Amino acid sequence: MPSPVAILALATAKAPYELPQREVAEVARRLFEDCFPQFDRMAGVFETAGVRTRQAVRPIEWYLQPRGWPERTQAYLEGATDMFVHAAQGALDEAGLRGCDVDIVVTVSSTGIATPSLEARVMTRLGLRPDIARVPVFGLGCAGGAAGLGIASRLARGSPGAVVLFVAVEVCTSAFRLQDVAKADIVATALFGDGAAACILRSGEDGFAQVTGSAEHTWPNTLDIMGWNANPDGLGVVFARSIPSFVRSHLRPVMQEMLARCGLEMDGVDRFVCHPGGMKVIDGLESSLSLGQGALDHERGVLADRGNMSAPTVLHVLDRVRRDRMPDRSVLTALGPGFSASAVALARAA
Repeated sequence: MPSPVAILALATAKAPYELPQREVAEVARRLFEDCFPQFDRMAGVFETAGVRTRQAVRPIEWYLQPRGWPERTQAYLEGATDMFVHAAQGALDEAGLRGCDVDIVVTVSSTGIATPSLEARVMTRLGLRPDIARVPVFGLGCAGGAAGLGIASRLARGSPGAVVLFVAVEVCTSAFRLQDVAKADIVATALFGDGAAACILRSGEDGFAQVTGSAEHTWPNTLDIMGWNANPDGLGVVFARSIPSFVRSHLRPVMQEMLARCGLEMDGVDRFVCHPGGMKVIDGLESSLSLGQGALDHERGVLADRGNMSAPTVLHVLDRVRRDRMPDRSVLTALGPGFSASAVALARAA
């Protein structure tokens, strides 16, 4: 029987510049009301998104000028590497480890292009060894926090005793654009923020939680629900209006199947730790999973304070949950491009 995989530590990082929602809404009106005739009808999204503030890798003035791929890529590389180091170092410190103790690093990011990948760019800053195994993962989007943790846990289970560093880092504000604005761009402007989170995993340890299983599901013929379009001026967001109703209608049976693969049933889960994609998605999650309105309180709190940071967001929620009180049995779950769902079963360490 393989040793259980423990999460030894978890740390989060935020970007340096604060974007209060009121200020973003005012700027968006100035920028979009003339070039996007439907703006007045959509302006309410800044009030209903559930976001009070979020953080960005550049000050708000930076986003007021057209930016091409080179400038967006530079902002991504600088912001993502700084947040990577902050989150990873925080997790290492909590675990009582150093960078040279890490054997495997899993990096999840989908909001920019980095070749060499991000973990290669921060090796010296973190003191990582030259022989470290690097596993960069691109394209998981909002599901990356849960799916990436599942990948990291399987690597830890398959390499007994190895220290696995998992980092999810996103610069979602790189999607803020001024050209060819569509409804999805307005929603993204109301929701997106930048951030990172990191975990340390190792088999045969205690930690604050043990990973008891993980599972994923991709619905067929759903490629147009969520993702990116590669546009001349950068990444253009794809958000289908049907996401909340899709969650209500389709998530529960899939969640039951994923839990079964982890040896669980719905009534055996003390808390679902969910990626808060937006207020309507949170409402859809509570409805589909029969959680009761308001049950996802920490999800709403992270959305209000950090916005939707894509992959790291669910780990920010987990950090709040464990600081409140880690449930005996919980399931970390997130939805992302594909259209897909990911789940990681967690048990509180004794």
